[in-house]
Amino acid sequence: MAKMKIKTGDTVRVITGEDKGSEGKVVKILTDKNKAIVEGVNMVSKHTKPSAKNPQGGISKFEAPIHISNLMLVEKGETTRVGYRMEGDKKVRFSKKSKEII
Repeated sequence: MAKMKIKTGDTVRVITGEDKGSEGKVVKILTDKNKAIVEGVNMVSKHTKPSAKNPQGGISKFEAPIHISNLMLVEKGETTRVGYRMEGDKKVRFSKKSKEII
């Protein structure tokens, strides 16, 4: 399994696919599937049947998970790759473009 370089709360940009270019905040990471749920990206409609919980039924829109490989971290308005390095005795994430700690 690949190392997850994107964390919950990061701002990311979609680099490929239908939602290419759109940005959003990572809401949840699904490590077992290598996917992430991003706010306002990859919206899908689901038809729901009326039930006791939802008597109205209808069409509900929600974010579907998107593969980690299609996302890139946004730092100061620019996309950047993420690296890891040791700062003293701590392992930290850093931007490969600006070499700054994230």
